[in-house]
Amino acid sequence: MPAFLDPTKPIATCTAESCADCPAGRMVHCHFQGRDLAHFMVNVLPSFVIGGAGIAHLSFWWLLPWGAIALGYFGLLEIRVMCSHCPHYAEAGRSLKCWANYGSPKLWAYRPGPMSRMEIFWFFAGLVAVLGYPLGFLLVGRQWLLLVLYVLSVTAAGTTLKMAFCAQCMNFACPLNEVGEDARRAFFERNPAVAQAWDRERGQ
Repeated sequence: MPAFLDPTKPIATCTAESCADCPAGRMVHCHFQGRDLAHFMVNVLPSFVIGGAGIAHLSFWWLLPWGAIALGYFGLLEIRVMCSHCPHYAEAGRSLKCWANYGSPKLWAYRPGPMSRMEIFWFFAGLVAVLGYPLGFLLVGRQWLLLVLYVLSVTAAGTTLKMAFCAQCMNFACPLNEVGEDARRAFFERNPAVAQAWDRERGQ
């Protein structure tokens, strides 16, 4: 099993025979490579390093619950409520090979179409739990410099994600997705099963 999708072959949900001259491919990021994963990790790791340093300053043992929360969210909850709606989830294999959740197990069936309101709630609740956990330690420990750096790093990471990743991501179900309508229509034309799932949910 290759580490990433073959960039020359259409994704599993796509009905096109080739990716050559694909109008959607110029607007939607359908294939992922190691550089995408590296870009993502460089973007998000500073927040976890800074937050972890603030937690460890008070007690190393408090890192364990944070690790469990983060692992449970990014490795399980987020996969269920958000990632299972992504066309990339339909690819062969038992684990994800995308830029954000590489290696996470695919324990549930692929469910094309938008997220439910409850799924959106749990998506944001889990994200708040992961990102909010270090704040209490930084405030209680009066680690003002780390607090400022943590807030800045989270803000920078979120901004970069929205501009560089979410603006081209094919998971239109994600509440953070920024892909425009023209790009979505172009993608739906080549991925009719995905389009039909969205139409059913919208009652069209």
